Amino acid sequence: MQSFSFASTAQILCEAGAAVHLARLCRERGARSVLIVTDPGLARLGLLEPSLPGFAEQGLAVQVFDQVLADPPQACVLEVVQLARAMQADAIVGFGGGSSMDVAKLVALLAHPHCQQALSDLYGVDQAKGRRLPLIQVPTTAGTGSEVTPIAIVTTSEHTKMGVVSTLLLPDLALLDADLTVGLPPAVTAATGIDAMVHAIEAYTSKLKRNPLSNLLAREALHMLASNLDQAVHNGSNREARQAMLLGACLAGQAFANAPVAAVHALAYPLGGHFHIPHGLSNALVLPHVLRFNAEVAAPLYAQLAPLLLGERLRPGDTRSLSEQFVSELAELSPRCGLPTRLRDAGVPESSLAQLARDAMLQQRLLVNNPREVSEADALMIYRQAY
Repeated sequence: MQSFSFASTAQILCEAGAAVHLARLCRERGARSVLIVTDPGLARLGLLEPSLPGFAEQGLAVQVFDQVLADPPQACVLEVVQLARAMQADAIVGFGGGSSMDVAKLVALLAHPHCQQALSDLYGVDQAKGRRLPLIQVPTTAGTGSEVTPIAIVTTSEHTKMGVVSTLLLPDLALLDADLTVGLPPAVTAATGIDAMVHAIEAYTSKLKRNPLSNLLAREALHMLASNLDQAVHNGSNREARQAMLLGACLAGQAFANAPVAAVHALAYPLGGHFHIPHGLSNALVLPHVLRFNAEVAAPLYAQLAPLLLGERLRPGDTRSLSEQFVSELAELSPRCGLPTRLRDAGVPESSLAQLARDAMLQQRLLVNNPREVSEADALMIYRQAY
């Protein structure tokens, strides 16, 4: 067995309705002044409202920043850091999807009274130093797994993103409350659910850091997600399915936080950067095409995952047959869930494919984890197949 390291969020609370106790959970971590980071959509939906009265009851000061944008730019992060410093926040809560949670991670680090770093100093792997404020993450989508990952993604220019990767970003508590996801539209439920499935699949096949713990988590995550996605999408009020999706996404997050994702994400990022396609949908659009490319070397691993995805519908066969069934089933997820299936259907012009392939090559942090080496020509071929 090769040596490995495994790190994750210190505590996970998986309980429907638990978000109403958010203030108490903050006080238990020594907080007196709490900043909650969320987005305009959640503010309009009022998902945070049931949690707010508890702060006065617990004697805590609280402010809400509700202007986090999708694919948050650097300016957004810095604005929230200034607010946290001005109110002398001593705890940060990320409440929402991956964007809100990523911003919360960086604010918890940069707003610490002893922080000596600028945001630009943090980009890359293990560049963050010092300490951070107590951090609680409350996901409202079952997808990103950001509540258990040491990663934050920031939009640094019109078409590029940068990542901050550091175990300092791992939260103190991940709170998984299905009540917060019941109102999600089917398309969002589907795209974020497929994103979580991609996390599990890419962690299980990650070239450099896959290990026994990440494998166990990835397998259980994929089984939970595959078993509950249809119910969550087509019967969104099913709280049991919603809670299972949240836990599945969390387990997949733990897996890929330690066995990183690869070419699906590398090819998805330029789609978000250029055309602002939501991250989960970007993954779904390229997923089957990357897997078919990878199957030349990854077929044995795909065959191992096939029973978890198809269950009783799996037909007996050899490794190649099982791998093909696995990829074909994943290709059917998007049409079954009502998502676009081709790049052209998502507004991507054919003339952009060469640029997308060049930009995908900039994601070497991810591509090194892919089970099969990807060249620029390979990336262009995959985009053309997805078009």
